[in-house]
Amino acid sequence: MSPLSHMVLVMMGEGQAFVNGKLVSGREALAAVNLQPIVLGGKEGLALINGTQVMTAVGCLVWHDAVDLMKTADIAAALSLEALKGTRTAFDPRISLVRPHKGQIATGANILQLTHDSIIISSHVNCTKVQDAYSLRCVPQVHGASKDALRRVEETLTTEINAVTDNPLIMPDDGDVISGGNFHGQPVALVMDYLKLAIAEIGNISERRINRLLDAHLSDLPPFLTAYPGVDSGLMITQYTAASLVSENKVLVHPASADSIPTSANQEDHVSMGTIAARQGREILENVRYILAVECLSAAQGIDFLLPLTPGLGTGAACRVIREVVPHLDEDRIPAPDIETIYQLMVNGSLVKGVEAAVGQLSI
Repeated sequence: MSPLSHMVLVMMGEGQAFVNGKLVSGREALAAVNLQPIVLGGKEGLALINGTQVMTAVGCLVWHDAVDLMKTADIAAALSLEALKGTRTAFDPRISLVRPHKGQIATGANILQLTHDSIIISSHVNCTKVQDAYSLRCVPQVHGASKDALRRVEETLTTEINAVTDNPLIMPDDGDVISGGNFHGQPVALVMDYLKLAIAEIGNISERRINRLLDAHLSDLPPFLTAYPGVDSGLMITQYTAASLVSENKVLVHPASADSIPTSANQEDHVSMGTIAARQGREILENVRYILAVECLSAAQGIDFLLPLTPGLGTGAACRVIREVVPHLDEDRIPAPDIETIYQLMVNGSLVKGVEAAVGQLSI
């Protein structure tokens, strides 16, 4: 109720708001965008502040960006599969046909699509390795489960944004006034906590792939992906960043909806904390974007060391998009700008667009 009240105060020309970074009065804020204060009619004030609008709006934005994130996650995983000389066997569509979760099917198809015509992968088809580590082999199952979670979240959010969530309700046909509980945010709170976990798991498995890329005992690549181990640190410190973000997500993913503190003299004795869950979802999403940026940076560096062998159509396109703005790490340099640059490729959609231009649309 409090966030909505602050918003409506500005709509009425009262309260305060930021305009171009400056805190001004509500009336000044409206004038800056050529708007007049609204005059509320009967019940409109209560309807505007007594509902699930904030948690639902934030939730929709997080969900939208999370859908885009799933494609990026598949691209990052495919890049790591190439750099670590993994096998495509685990993505055989017959595996998913006998466990036909939609997300699993979509992810397996994406990895095959991305790595199609990979010279790197075809160069070791007869190697003695039986199977890859879980963080590579189980990408369809892990990424796919998160995609399926997004479908459940979409269902709830779609219902909520088309619903009446204030109280009391006035029935237009007969004029009855009914006091109920549609303002309670539990449906949104639960799926926001579900979404938090689904996004966080993408970061968890990505960090494990980063670790494998940087550990020469696991990767068959130069230690920390530098040509001068012992002298240069390479990308060693970037895994610290990823690991820190994963640990932060483990705190944020605690279910906000499990908490409730009674207010209003115990009349309002159970609340959803859904807005907190939605805001935490946004924080987790941003953290995972940076984790995936570190993975893309590391995997592209690893693929460079495999030349003249080349990656597949989709993974090759991803490498080209990355290398257009981030050069190969020849000698140590500050890694933060490189991570930020790849993060921006994700946010503005350039990475996914570049890949889909090469292989067609990826599945969710």
